[in-house]
Amino acid sequence: MSAKKTDIPYGTLDLLVLKTLDTIGPMHGFGLARRIEQVAENLVRLNQGSVYPALLRLQQRRLIATKWGISENGRRAKFYSLTTKGQKELDSEVENWRRATSLVARFL
Repeated sequence: MSAKKTDIPYGTLDLLVLKTLDTIGPMHGFGLARRIEQVAENLVRLNQGSVYPALLRLQQRRLIATKWGISENGRRAKFYSLTTKGQKELDSEVENWRRATSLVARFL
């Protein structure tokens, strides 16, 4: 029997991407998606239709930067990294999530 997958609230994926890049460093999109799934203990399943639009959104907001490189399997891939602006946004979003979860926890 498989574990039930969890839907994540809109905008949460951006936070997960930024935090993963902050923790691990530059990564390509596929590796980033798999790492998020791993940390979430496979409670969420990410596909290209969700990860790449999030990466594009973050890139357009200049929260992440891109650079071409070679993946672990020897293929050319676009690697994503956190920018200074992205670090500031991440710090702000983490604080917002802490306040929000603290509020909700009071009612649960």
